[in-house]
Amino acid sequence: MRTALRTALATALVAGVVATPVLAAGSAFAAGTTPAPTATATATAAAAEVGVGAGASEGTLVRTVQLAGGLSAKVYAKGDQHPYYTATVLKGGTVLGELKAGAGYPPKETKVFGGYAVTLDSEGNVTAAAVQHTGGTLVRTQTLIGGTIAKIYKVKEQNYRAELFRDGHPVGVLEAITRSVAGQDNGEFFVLNPDGTTYNWVGNIAPGTPGIYRLVDGTVVELGKKDGAFGLQKIDPATDKGSGYIYVHGARKVYFFGKAVVVLEQDGQFSAYVPGSAKQAAPKPYGMGGGGQPTSGPTAGPVVTLGKCTVRQDIPSVFALLTVTLTNDLEKGPKAVLKDEAGKPIVTLDRAHSADRGQGLTIKGANTTTPQLGQRTQGGDTPYRWTAFPKLPKGCEKGAAVAASASAGNTGITTNTGQTSVIPRGGVAAGAEFAAEGDSTALIASGVGAASLAAAGLGFVVLRRRAAAARA
Repeated sequence: MRTALRTALATALVAGVVATPVLAAGSAFAAGTTPAPTATATATAAAAEVGVGAGASEGTLVRTVQLAGGLSAKVYAKGDQHPYYTATVLKGGTVLGELKAGAGYPPKETKVFGGYAVTLDSEGNVTAAAVQHTGGTLVRTQTLIGGTIAKIYKVKEQNYRAELFRDGHPVGVLEAITRSVAGQDNGEFFVLNPDGTTYNWVGNIAPGTPGIYRLVDGTVVELGKKDGAFGLQKIDPATDKGSGYIYVHGARKVYFFGKAVVVLEQDGQFSAYVPGSAKQAAPKPYGMGGGGQPTSGPTAGPVVTLGKCTVRQDIPSVFALLTVTLTNDLEKGPKAVLKDEAGKPIVTLDRAHSADRGQGLTIKGANTTTPQLGQRTQGGDTPYRWTAFPKLPKGCEKGAAVAASASAGNTGITTNTGQTSVIPRGGVAAGAEFAAEGDSTALIASGVGAASLAAAGLGFVVLRRRAAAARA
């Protein structure tokens, strides 16, 4: 796993981080996890027992702790075999963030909220200490889009700090130590780089729906989710591979993709900004509509009879502009050919090679007369979209078991002629089943068509990422 982002960050005195990063009114610039800063006047946590209760997703509430600076923390016990604690930090009813300690988490975690470093340990104890920012040389003062004043200090090489003020009152601190950090205030983003440069913009926000997106500069990225954490990876046309996911562990994370600066929030929403470009826009789903459903496009073509017991049909791929040619042959079995917009084959599946997990394709029932093609745009637990191969002509079912057994050889696969399937008609997969097939292969992601679309001048890439390692 990649070493955790080493940053020293702080949140706002007036409100802080909110669970919904871009929509909650009244939030101020906030950032994520930080090493414990220099602190003074440690505030002993005054525990206020409010009773023990259980929540389906929150674990067991142990107590509520009143902290200095008007902060409070709700401490939860979680985990059965490996118990650990979490602390939800609040101010005035607004959730500022969460700490985790024990079991697979660090023995202590510290984050800065409203000018106080709040620490949770593996025993469930919470303390708060006032933060004292010392050192550094003021290099400039910057006014952000929303009127917030940022005082930029150089602490040392690859270490800058931004102290944020509104109407003369401090509202937050960001500190970049070798890596860029970001704050967010009601959809306004502020990025501080370790060399002291900054980026500031409003909006350009995409929803937290896993899938493939195109940025305004043409860069293609993919949003994924693993173990409850969202991550992004760039799709590289030069290698036809994903760069590997980097996940958010904290409030947000900064990425640099192509010319774009991207900030990914903990809940999966992300915003992109292209410095110096007159054109700015939110990332848009690329090849897929929202929620991972195909965009409107061509419908399944007619079933064509090629021989006594051979039929063929063209259907749309789950990726826009691509098609799949399905052939059902009594003797040779099923064949599925994924093609680009120009009709050039990308990958072929048949009875001998019935799956290409890297391309998100598989044939179920390859040794029967009623096979089905499964397509999907991502790996992991993403379900396949199933489409039945065209039905063999009447009378071809006879002797099907013999033909299938002969082609299967000693594979140990049992042939089952079963019932014939309805021919797909109408839309993308009329007559298709929407069900998940058991798949023990743990893929980072899968997809199709990138190289083919690039060849067609569309700048997309095949997501062959079987070997791409997910980095966190």
